[in-house]
Amino acid sequence: MKTVTCICVFLFATFSGTLIAQTPQYRLSFEITDENGAGIENAQISITPCSCGGITDSSGFLTLELPRDTYTIVVSNIGYKEYAQQIILNREVLLQIRLSEQEQQLSEVVVKAKKVNDNIESPQMGVVQLKAPELKKLPMALGEFDVLKSMTLVAGVNNAGDVSNGLSVRGGSLDQNLLLYEYAPIFNPTHLFGLISVFTPDAVSSVDLYRANIPSRYGGRVASVLDIKVKNPYVDKFKLEGGLGLLSSRLSVETPLIKDKLMLQAGVRGGFTDFLLPLFSERLKNTKARFTDGTIKLVYLPTENDQIFFTGFYSKDFYQLDLISQIENVSAESNQYDFSTLNGTLKWTHSFTDNATIKTILVGSDYTPKIIFPEIEGDNEIEFESAINYLSFISEFSKKVDTELDYYIGVQANQYKISPGSLNPGTAIDISAVSLNKETSYELSGYANFNWKPTNAFSLSGGLRYNHFTLLGPYTLATFDEMDGSITNTEVFEKGKVVQSYTGLEPRMGISFSLDKNTSLKASYARVNQYLQNIYNSTTPLPTSRWKVADPNIKPQIGDTYGFGVYQNFNNNAIEMSLEGYYRDTRNVLTYKPGADFFLEEFVEQDIVQGEGQAYGIELGFRKPRGSVNGWFNYTWSRSLLRSVNERLADRINNNNWFASDYDRPHVFNGTINFENDRYNTVSFNFTAQTGRPFTAPNATVDVDGIAAPIFLERNNARLPLYHRLDFSWNVHFSKSKRNKRWENDWTFTIYNVYGRKNPINTFYSQRVDFSENAEIFKGSPLGAYEITLLNSPLVSLTYNFKFQ
Repeated sequence: MKTVTCICVFLFATFSGTLIAQTPQYRLSFEITDENGAGIENAQISITPCSCGGITDSSGFLTLELPRDTYTIVVSNIGYKEYAQQIILNREVLLQIRLSEQEQQLSEVVVKAKKVNDNIESPQMGVVQLKAPELKKLPMALGEFDVLKSMTLVAGVNNAGDVSNGLSVRGGSLDQNLLLYEYAPIFNPTHLFGLISVFTPDAVSSVDLYRANIPSRYGGRVASVLDIKVKNPYVDKFKLEGGLGLLSSRLSVETPLIKDKLMLQAGVRGGFTDFLLPLFSERLKNTKARFTDGTIKLVYLPTENDQIFFTGFYSKDFYQLDLISQIENVSAESNQYDFSTLNGTLKWTHSFTDNATIKTILVGSDYTPKIIFPEIEGDNEIEFESAINYLSFISEFSKKVDTELDYYIGVQANQYKISPGSLNPGTAIDISAVSLNKETSYELSGYANFNWKPTNAFSLSGGLRYNHFTLLGPYTLATFDEMDGSITNTEVFEKGKVVQSYTGLEPRMGISFSLDKNTSLKASYARVNQYLQNIYNSTTPLPTSRWKVADPNIKPQIGDTYGFGVYQNFNNNAIEMSLEGYYRDTRNVLTYKPGADFFLEEFVEQDIVQGEGQAYGIELGFRKPRGSVNGWFNYTWSRSLLRSVNERLADRINNNNWFASDYDRPHVFNGTINFENDRYNTVSFNFTAQTGRPFTAPNATVDVDGIAAPIFLERNNARLPLYHRLDFSWNVHFSKSKRNKRWENDWTFTIYNVYGRKNPINTFYSQRVDFSENAEIFKGSPLGAYEITLLNSPLVSLTYNFKFQ
């Protein structure tokens, strides 16, 4: 660790020493794209009165340095309409200009301006913002960009392996991350055992990940927020695009329904992979998996100052596993998982002026996982169902006072209705029907946030969020004996009666101080209260985990996160470097007791304990965002630790000593490089390596009636081997046909896990019968340890992508 720190300091000092003294000139950068967002090479830029300019590179970029003045800019290229604009250059800016084709008329030309060195001046820490074109550059498993896989290449973001049901951000558990898809929460974000995410690829516009001073408009998760936005169909003509692949296929359409008034964007994707799974692993020969997801968005423009948006999302998965044959007293030949998500978002935005707007949002979300147990003999199926029903109302007013100050204020009201589970035995006579009581809770929040830049060198972001959480009846509350944990009493609350209330005040703050135009220091702090928690005892993506709201026995998690960072840009912002450190202290973290089984458990408090959590680390990152060769790499050193704080011996884990959490990864390296030497070919490589995840190994064995039974005294006392993987993708893009300029297509060839690394996802122990088998490995041990590996070979995919407009 000291060596890494010294290297970082040395690199920073060396690079800082090469900086050139400031000049009175300002950097003016251009990004010229076509209607599809692709960079236009050799676009001519003429600037007066300086009689200067230039041509764009293969990615559509050009950067100049000019003195402060008023300039007229003219952009032209063969086949496109000429574009002209006048600007006052008094700061460093990036002009993003979208050109329209010569023979076509657009209702508007989209021009955006933002600071080139926003990573230096912004007071926001730990934020990653990626647009769809950047996501599409990353090599992925199925020939299409994937939100969650892209995020695992970011410093401090991991998962539990090739199959995992979400993200771990800076050592946090899966339920400590708020995943929003157009304002609606996603409780199960993956398809195909966690290999890909549920978000319809062609519908995604941008992804924002907040890991440090989370803005005050977000609440409810202590580790991070992943905010995914669906693109707006601001189109005046029909557009069709999609892809045909080995593992999944997709189709999307954008079209105006009423010219300049009502527009539609809709996309759907499906995967039917049963016949391919045995090729990847022998263990998957009896496994089935299929999925579908779809996103629809309508934009209505009733007046010049009003916009109304509706977004609908649907996701459904079905898969079958024969790895588990019995749960409780239910014996089945396989386990089938059938779960779906149905979300809807209605948003109305009203602009009072160009700098003052109010948005009102209604959100509904239904998540309904189901487990089906086909009985070994007969046609009867036993079904276990649970559900999360979520409603939310948000109203937020925002205003940009001037170039130095902007703010927003808002309110949010959430309702959670959780159905923990019900068991329908069908025609089985030896199994009783079970229906656990539902939980109904409400969370009312008010929040405010501001961004202020009083000087050129100093920026401040501050926010405050207030929460009031209430759990209402009907509810049955249990009281437990402090000595042996048995239930001593139960109290029944009638419908509408308050069971428990919690309040929380959450300050948020970020500070940025620029040493010069290329170097800045940042610090941040955020407190978040989490009232909805997930209980699980497996990192695999099976929807058997249980969601639970806070009550008198289970208190809400409270997380305090501190951060500090150094940021440096080089070579006219062509290279970005960051060094961030963080520390998060979390109280009331949920974890399961040894031997816990909370399937159909009425009082789940008997199987869990609440303790403390610590997560801290240092993240070093380099990024080259533009040019024919671009990409990034990062290295993270971190720890994620837990401990119980219980007096009763049976409730202690590791005797109340600190132990590694399931997401403790001391060393992680990610590297991505893209080669874009011409407009027709893009070749990408991604490499990741990380310390293997912790697991619990037996400390000893005891003989019970001739059977060696393992004894587990410590949790997560061993680790899986080092995880590493290389991915490759090659995109061959065909320019528009001279005969049909409305048709565009490309091929994407990907290899996930290029060299076929057998990364284990888990380890299990089995009684040894034949001691001569594998004797050189296990010696005289009565137990044999075996690793489970999902992917035993490279995962190859070929996808044909097309666009028509």
